[in-house]
Amino acid sequence: MPRDPHQTGRRRPSKPRPGSDHRRPAQGRRPAAEFARPETSAPPLPAIDSFSDLRMPAPLLTALTRRGMTTPFPIQAAALPNALAGRDVLGRGRTGSGKTLAFGLALLARTAGRRAEPRRPLGLVLVPTRELAQQVTDALAPYAEAVGLRLTTVVGGLPIARQANALKRGTDVLIATPGRLTDLIERDECRLTDVGVTVLDEADQMTDMGFLPQVTRLLEQTPRDGQRMLFSATLDRNIDQLVRRFLNAPVTHSVDPPAGSVTAMEHHLLHVTDTDKHETTVHIAGRESRVIMFVGKKHAADRLVRKLTARGIRAAALHGGKTQSQRNRALDGFHGKDVTVLVATNIAARGIHIDDLDLVVNVDPPADHKDYLHRGGRTARAGRTGTVVTLVLPDQRREMDDLMAKAGITPGTTRVRPGDPALARITGARPPAHAALPNTAQPRRRRPATPGSQRGQAHATTPERRPRRRTSPLNT
Repeated sequence: MPRDPHQTGRRRPSKPRPGSDHRRPAQGRRPAAEFARPETSAPPLPAIDSFSDLRMPAPLLTALTRRGMTTPFPIQAAALPNALAGRDVLGRGRTGSGKTLAFGLALLARTAGRRAEPRRPLGLVLVPTRELAQQVTDALAPYAEAVGLRLTTVVGGLPIARQANALKRGTDVLIATPGRLTDLIERDECRLTDVGVTVLDEADQMTDMGFLPQVTRLLEQTPRDGQRMLFSATLDRNIDQLVRRFLNAPVTHSVDPPAGSVTAMEHHLLHVTDTDKHETTVHIAGRESRVIMFVGKKHAADRLVRKLTARGIRAAALHGGKTQSQRNRALDGFHGKDVTVLVATNIAARGIHIDDLDLVVNVDPPADHKDYLHRGGRTARAGRTGTVVTLVLPDQRREMDDLMAKAGITPGTTRVRPGDPALARITGARPPAHAALPNTAQPRRRRPATPGSQRGQAHATTPERRPRRRTSPLNT
């Protein structure tokens, strides 16, 4: 992407931020400029056909071979030669396209052989959510170990003191969410003056979540001559601001943009009545294989999990109101197939990778076409196919038709009811077990009625109480 013609090519010096350190590098400390970045006018390097074609440390190539990875994904084949050469990289591709190794291998290769000083990481990866931070860490950990680099993950929801201690011991590559990293910098537990390679992963989601001011301040604290890589599913106006301000003549790679991923999916709008919606949801949740179900609000996710559990379905909720340990348990259970239904808000719409997931259900339609594409991106990953289903009430039909048009999708449209063959054909739906799972919660003790109370009078005048009418959990 071309730079702003009004810029001179040199970035304006920024004022020191709390916790930042703009002093010259101490004696013996290698500044970021020693990463030997190429001339910005150099043409992009051609894509490679095999990881063995790359000039990477031998331990990294060995680690790739051990995991059966010899042929790179398109985004890796295009971006890695330029990233390894020190070029700034702008990559566009949806999650699941192989972006993590596209920037991760280059980051590790260019940092290998160095050792970070306490509180001064050498590489930085910024991500929007805790789950994505852990996923990036898990993906890079075996390769970092192969070249002797220390990874540290800093996210909210976990003890900040433990993360500060890890930085104090020294970490070579830091994977962080913007909010927690800002907290650590303000406490003078971390300084970014030695960062030679900075990566922004899922940059568009960071801007959507309101992190743009924090991301900007963090990038200002990294060396101006360091390498920067930005990966995003979309490149809107806010992303363009970051690119023009912080990337130097980036090599642009656009692989598998969001609208292009729809060809690997089936899209269905299932028209349901208000009275049938919940039971239709339960039947879809009762399918044999796993499914992610998206709802609009946190309390709706918790309520649906309770109703599914009461019908014998192993479900868990994932949303921002859960503690980090609860979110980890939900994801671990879903990965391990102990949980078959993950009910999530948009927190899981991007960056969460689930192997072999073939169905995504929008119980509540998304707010816009971008959210639809990101939710659907949890399936049809790594070249596989998948199905995205949206339950549509009568008053939502026009809105969903407009959303599909903006997304460039022509979905199948079917009117369904619980038990319909069409519902089973599209989603694998089947009636679940009606027996509720054992309730381990202790029953609430009722306070004894006092002699003059209304309850006491009712008991005194009514020798036998009428049994309460039992209702389906979905009607409560």
